[in-house]
Amino acid sequence: MTNDQGSGYGRNAIVPQEDTRLTHVGLGTPMGELMRRYWHPVAAVAELEDRSTKALRILGEDLVLYKDRSGTYGLIDRLCPHRRVDLSYGIPEEHGLRCMYHGWMMDETGQCIEQPFEETVHPDGRFKEKVKVAGYPVQMKSGLLFAYLGPQPTPFLPQWGPLNMENGVFDIAFTDLPCNWLQCMENSLDPIHVEWLHRFYTFWQAELPQELLDAIPPRIPHKEISFDVFAHGIIKRRVLEGYTKENDDWKVGHPILFPQILFVGGGPVRQMLQYRVPVDDEHTMHVTFYAYRFAEGTTAPQQDRVPYKHSSVKDEHGNFNVKYTIDQDKMAWATQGAIAQRQLEKLGKSDVGIILYRKLLRDQIKVVEDGGDPINVFRTEATARDVTIPTETAALGQDQVKRLRFMLMEDGVSGAEEVATAAYDSWYPNEVPARS
Repeated sequence: MTNDQGSGYGRNAIVPQEDTRLTHVGLGTPMGELMRRYWHPVAAVAELEDRSTKALRILGEDLVLYKDRSGTYGLIDRLCPHRRVDLSYGIPEEHGLRCMYHGWMMDETGQCIEQPFEETVHPDGRFKEKVKVAGYPVQMKSGLLFAYLGPQPTPFLPQWGPLNMENGVFDIAFTDLPCNWLQCMENSLDPIHVEWLHRFYTFWQAELPQELLDAIPPRIPHKEISFDVFAHGIIKRRVLEGYTKENDDWKVGHPILFPQILFVGGGPVRQMLQYRVPVDDEHTMHVTFYAYRFAEGTTAPQQDRVPYKHSSVKDEHGNFNVKYTIDQDKMAWATQGAIAQRQLEKLGKSDVGIILYRKLLRDQIKVVEDGGDPINVFRTEATARDVTIPTETAALGQDQVKRLRFMLMEDGVSGAEEVATAAYDSWYPNEVPARS
């Protein structure tokens, strides 16, 4: 389905009241209720191996994620219901999380299951049965921990294609962003920024070796863009100068998975899922899930632990990191302010995807308000399992570029760089790797 892609052109496309409706994510807000219908990645499995509790703020709620000694994960209110201390300093027991202050213990549902002194002085009392805090389901998949903060019944976790990559290895990056989630997602509905921010600006601000300059055009102009709503979100399409609608960029397109995921393909080796997880109205946790496929005839090494890193937004001088592609996006998102002032925008023809995405958000908010399930809420295991979405394989003029091999996409090192390089080597054994 193709929506009217011209509405909003040449005028301020959004008013403050509507902006609030689309950006605020607290409990009971329109967008907060929509976002609570979805699973969100909240941590790496390995993080809970390094430390068994983690303080989280998701959708405006202060929570603690923990792993007890039986291996069960819990996500509950961060403050103990007894004297309101921080349970991220609590003690994981065999079945639950014990408050370090007075020994009260909660299970993964948020139910209080022990009150040592109360039970000592009143063995037959049932006080603990009356004490319960919020507790949310947690599910593990491919090295990530996902949480669901919405109403029951709990939907099935969608297993987007990269999460089920066979003969591959994974890597995870987290970044805390000082801005609202919506300006992060709107970037994904904006094809034109690629030729300027990720090409022209990159060449301008980086001292690149001459062989790289000879291999990559500094900018390939867009000649046409279009967007289609499909079953799982929006497909964006583009025709670059020198290409036609028979090329992948248009014919297959690039999927945005509703409500908060960019799916990046672009080649046989690496695929990415970029999750933009709302922390609160003015902060976002950006989660990049990397999947690297090994070539047929080679075998990916077994990953007993999926590596992770926390990528910094700024360098040691307080400047935004802009060396790598995803970091350039983060700079663009964050410099719009905590919540972008959309009432001051002057939208043009390059913004038709953003206008369409905002309309889709409003439509799905209305679905929730009417008591229905928005798109990508899966009610059967079969429909949620391995949701494979086609994506372009030779995108953005890559056929003009000498194969670069593995390069970092964002700041920081996780320890997966060597195995990711090996994945590229399995496909292109005769190429010389380009190191970042």
